[in-house]
Amino acid sequence: MAANTNHRPMGPRPGGHGPGGMMPGEKARDFKGSMKKLLGYLAPYLPGIGVALVCAAASTVFAIFGPKILGQATTELFNGLIAMLTGTGGIDFGVIGTILLTLAALYLASALLSYLQGWLMSGVATKLSYSMRRDISNKIDKLPLAYFDRVQSGEVLSRITNDVDTVTQTLNQSLSQIVSNVATLIGVLVMMLTISPVMTLVALCILPVSVLIVSQVVRRSQPFFRRQQEMLGHVNGHVEEMYGGHVILTAFNGQQESIHTFNRLNEDLYKAGWKSQFLSGMMMPLMNFVGNLGYVAICVLGGFLTLNGSITVGDIQAFTQYVRQFTQPITQIANISNVLQQTAAAAERVFEFLAEEEEPADPPAPVSTEHVEGAVWFAHVQFGYLPGKTIIHDFSAMVKPGTKVAIVGPTGAGKTTMVKLLMRFYDVTGGAILVDGYDLRQYARGELRDTFGMVLQDTWLYSGTIRENIRFGRLTATDEEVYAAARAAQVDHFVRTLPEGYDTVLNEEASNISQGQKQLLTIARTIISDPKILILDEATSSVDTRTELSIQRAMDALTAGRTSFIIAHRLSTIRNADIILVMKDGDIVETGSHNELLAKGGFYADLYQSQFADTAG
Repeated sequence: MAANTNHRPMGPRPGGHGPGGMMPGEKARDFKGSMKKLLGYLAPYLPGIGVALVCAAASTVFAIFGPKILGQATTELFNGLIAMLTGTGGIDFGVIGTILLTLAALYLASALLSYLQGWLMSGVATKLSYSMRRDISNKIDKLPLAYFDRVQSGEVLSRITNDVDTVTQTLNQSLSQIVSNVATLIGVLVMMLTISPVMTLVALCILPVSVLIVSQVVRRSQPFFRRQQEMLGHVNGHVEEMYGGHVILTAFNGQQESIHTFNRLNEDLYKAGWKSQFLSGMMMPLMNFVGNLGYVAICVLGGFLTLNGSITVGDIQAFTQYVRQFTQPITQIANISNVLQQTAAAAERVFEFLAEEEEPADPPAPVSTEHVEGAVWFAHVQFGYLPGKTIIHDFSAMVKPGTKVAIVGPTGAGKTTMVKLLMRFYDVTGGAILVDGYDLRQYARGELRDTFGMVLQDTWLYSGTIRENIRFGRLTATDEEVYAAARAAQVDHFVRTLPEGYDTVLNEEASNISQGQKQLLTIARTIISDPKILILDEATSSVDTRTELSIQRAMDALTAGRTSFIIAHRLSTIRNADIILVMKDGDIVETGSHNELLAKGGFYADLYQSQFADTAG
């Protein structure tokens, strides 16, 4: 079939500034933009949020009437006492009782509405958290491998956990508080005006000073909140990396260096957190100080107006309560503004991740892999992990179906890179790789990778039973097929000696079995997948010589009739290969069988003498 090689090459995207893609200490890029995106993200939940906010506002309004009504009771009680002293009457407890019952009903309604608002917002926050984490999880599946090569896994985890938690907690707590405080501010202002416009004017003198304090504190604290979230991601990334590699870390006595790095990152986190919390912590004392000054002025003016008979005692009591309530929402809104800065920083990091460039989409009508035979053609392949830095210059080779290909060369020659390109973990930047005459980009990624079986030097097993780890190669495999694959990989006897046999649970790092045993299990997993094309990155490098001979026989049976690419480090693998590709500096410099290449006396012969001759015996 004719190969389609006219696709536009897909180069890797440029690297970022490091973990998280942001320079240390960089301010939040777009506060308004991040909040606008967050509001757009909340669109499906707006009906529930709207009802919750209406409940919050109504609850606040009911509570606002409390001091005014309580002031009426105080006035009634005061007038009754005066009447008793002058002998003109007494205290009307019936009227006072009616006022108090009305007050109790208002406060009960306020409490019920507040509870309903909290219940609704908790549900919305939980759904938002689920939605964000689901989108991040889906995004991870679509990101190119290059992203994870340049970003720590702990940094990604920090966005899934810390940043999403920050956003949802703000939604759950702060959003309704903003509405309640705004309603309180407006409602209290209206109630104060109904009592005394003159005293209200004095109280309003607090606002300009309060706004000035809020604006200055917010402006200075915003960069530190962004820095705090960023450094939290760095600390999480370092901890996850060190914990995952703690055995290597201990073996090479890297504890002190790791502790030094952690202390440095933690110190940066502490400084950013301390500064942000210190600045936001200044808000409450300053606002209380301003509020108390206004409170004193109101008390003095109120006493003077009472002596003149302009207002009643109950109104003075109600107004002083309203003044205290008037300053509280200003203080709380100021504190929430700091929380919003942290929320904007967290939301920005989440949306940055969701906006990362994804792998190119599969073609609308992909080529079927059902009848793949395994013919592979590397047609003038060029590739570089970074733009302008090509490491595979002009790689060309044709491999017939069923051929066993050994790829040899010094470290850095590009052997593993070719395997990554073949699996389409990366796309070539020039030329093309074709399977059965079709460009890899004409296949759907999932179906393409189903045709490959891979065993790497670095084993990967997950926390689960041995049976589940082997069956991971083909989830529909029966138990008998699992046992057969284990026998072929020479691992069945070892597994049956374990107390739980195939139901033995491997821990998170699979450290309860040896490295060689882990390698055997990954080989069994590949055998059970029954692939059409094999990729073996020196799959027997972690086992002893005797076990290697047994595995080699299993591999010979597995590779029979299948196209196999073997990154070779051992002489036995090279001798059994149908063809050897000798790589140097990203290019194929020689091809042929073992004996043919030795007879040439070229680069392979030199490499053989220096690298393989010692193992020939």
